[in-house]
This record gives sequence, C-alpha cells and structure tokens, in this order.
Amino acid sequence: MLRGSCLCGGIRYEINGKLYDALNCHCSMCRKAQGAAFRSRAKKHSAEFRLLCGEELLTFFASSPGNHRGFCRVCGSPILSKFDDDPSVFGLPLGGLDDDPGIRPQMHVFIASKAPWFAITDDLAQFAELPSPTISARSGSAPFPDLKS
Repeated sequence: MLRGSCLCGGIRYEINGKLYDALNCHCSMCRKAQGAAFRSRAKKHSAEFRLLCGEELLTFFASSPGNHRGFCRVCGSPILSKFDDDPSVFGLPLGGLDDDPGIRPQMHVFIASKAPWFAITDDLAQFAELPSPTISARSGSAPFPDLKS
C-alpha cells in the first residue's frame, strides 16, 4: 500500500498495488503544472486509488481535450490526472507520494519542448515526443502503448 498527500495535508490518498509506466515528461503543460523542469509520473488503475480525505478539496482543470489534472484547491499540489478516453487509468505525479513508489522513471518524453535552462544528465532514453511502442521497445524500455502525461 502506498500513501500520498498534498502539501497542506488536506488531501490524502492510498494506492493498492504497483504503479507502472513511470517517466519524466518535459512538455510545457507538465512544467507549468509542476512548477519544475519536468513531471515525474506513473500510471495506476483508477480502481486501485482511494481518497482517504479531502475529496471536497480536489479540483480539476482540463489542460487539454480529454486530459483533466486534479489538484488541491488550497495548496495547489497536483494529485492525479484522469483521461476521458480511458477512465480506468490515472496519471500520478511521483512527487505527491509519501512512500517510495518502488518504480523509477524509464525515459524522458517531450524533450523537444524541455526547459532550455535544464540539462538532462542521466542515461535514460530521451524522446522528442511520445514514443511509439516499437521505438520504446527498441530502446530497452517496456512498451508504452497508451502514454499519457
């Protein structure tokens, strides 16, 4: 069981089971939503995510068609992303977790729009946009058939 929370502690949640498809997204929307050079996130089946408290504080913003970013309306902490085309999956920012997720990002995506002041210094695969399953399989990473940020 993993636990997570927002900065003010008003929203707390738990995750049953393992996260998957962890990555670092450098798109401009993720940078602005996180206030950082990139967003480290993983995916989780929505049925395995449970709010413990703060449902009334969770507010959503449609950052792009079909992509809704949920955040705490008090402190602004990003909590999850949900997707109209696949409501069975959430995108979860790794920074909101209180426990070690037991997974590490496997790649950097959208580096074509990364912050010019940030240098990627690790050995993870880098993609200008979202990789196709074939490309990510060739890079040695597990395929990401339905990548969403």
